[in-house]
Amino acid sequence: MKNETVDVVVIGAGLSGIGAAVHLSKRCPGKSYRILEGRDSMGGTWDLLRYPGIRSDSDMFTLGYNFKPWTSENNLADGPSILNYIKEAADEYNVTDNIHFGAGVKAVSWGSDTGKWSIQYTDKVSGKDQTIVANFIISCTGYYNYDKGHEPEFKGSADFKGQIIHPQKWPEDLDYSGKRITVIGSGATAVTLVPEMSAKAAHVTMLQRSPTYMAAVPAKDNKVKFLNKYLSEKLAYRILRTQKVGFQSMFYYISRAFPKQIRNVLLTDIRNKVGEDVDMKHFKPSYNPWDERLCAVKSGDLFRKVKSGEVDIITDHIDCFTETGIRLKSGDEIKSDMIVTATGLNLQFFSGIDISVDGERFDHTQKMNYKGVMLEDLPNIGFTFGYTNSSWTLKADLASEYLCRVINDLDKRQSQKAMPVNRDNNITSDSFLNFKSGYVQRAVSEFPQMGSKMPWRLYQSYPVDLALLRYGRLHDGIMQYSKSLSRGESTLEEVV
Repeated sequence: MKNETVDVVVIGAGLSGIGAAVHLSKRCPGKSYRILEGRDSMGGTWDLLRYPGIRSDSDMFTLGYNFKPWTSENNLADGPSILNYIKEAADEYNVTDNIHFGAGVKAVSWGSDTGKWSIQYTDKVSGKDQTIVANFIISCTGYYNYDKGHEPEFKGSADFKGQIIHPQKWPEDLDYSGKRITVIGSGATAVTLVPEMSAKAAHVTMLQRSPTYMAAVPAKDNKVKFLNKYLSEKLAYRILRTQKVGFQSMFYYISRAFPKQIRNVLLTDIRNKVGEDVDMKHFKPSYNPWDERLCAVKSGDLFRKVKSGEVDIITDHIDCFTETGIRLKSGDEIKSDMIVTATGLNLQFFSGIDISVDGERFDHTQKMNYKGVMLEDLPNIGFTFGYTNSSWTLKADLASEYLCRVINDLDKRQSQKAMPVNRDNNITSDSFLNFKSGYVQRAVSEFPQMGSKMPWRLYQSYPVDLALLRYGRLHDGIMQYSKSLSRGESTLEEVV
């Protein structure tokens, strides 16, 4: 059977992948594309995760696409609403027919003789390995392993008589009514799960090794109704989006510049919400704000639950699981009928897909990122990787816009290859993910590097990326353009 050939392959049909496809259809209307999705449905994270209360931890006015207004008053949206939003975007822009579901990509290989990528995938229906050929790849695979979350080995876990559940593999129709539940962790997932489960459970305990910065975020934005009354949905959305981006950027930079002051503001607000009877040690991290991601507490629901006594927070280390719960290093035991291990994700670059160039394995861990969207010495492939301090989609939209610019520029220059090349010997490299969270540190060696200066450095800044990706020069002296050649043939490369 002849291999399918398209102009662009998008890997992944989640929030980023559907967005990339829409940007392609709008900005590169003459280009054919195919989305390869390993699962049986679109939506990525928002289709995979089904734990109680699953919601965004970023506001929807920045988590939403820049081309599709989020019209609801909901500032933080539940998972089904976000999934529906993604599906609506796919339908509105006729993306769905271009998705090949059940296509698990295994490897991609670049051939300099053809100037094309060969993408090898396994078709779930037939069970056969197949190949699709493309000029360009846009990777929208997310940043974590969809098959398995991070599950530390706890001594004695086999002895526990109740259920042990990881949020990434939540059982359908799980009944936890009237049960004593311990949630291990205090990250975004735990902060969502704990107040939601407490509504049906007999009692919920959040067990953490160390505290996390938290902040109450309104569930709704009352400005939406007012703006939509007098303005178009598009203009209202743009105003709200701009306001949210501005606030996020300002808060982040003020936090970095004045960490002690912001820490005091955050802790004072929590004190006011949990009351005087709660020990504040459970809310006082040992690090500065934004050394790790700040957790959004929807309308302060967790704080209310702690104040009422429906939820306990315990800060301690686990000694072992027992038949009836968890024994702590302090010697205390938490009696539990169910344990939820909200212990984080397993980060993964490019979904673990093998990359090769002209038959040789490409080691991405030894290469620097370029503008946060491409990799040094790797032609015609872009990656979407969102912010650690803001909404994922802000960066995903900019990445797709930029890659569309590159694709169109290849045609304009009658070239087949665009590849960033570093010629500056004074650039030093650093970790791609400059973040102290445990889930990040566990995987930092599996990711590319970032350089010490632009355009090899990641700034985690939407305003900087807006200038760099939407308005910045394509021809910066680093991007190398060339035509495909037969093997062994020399090339005249154009650096612009």
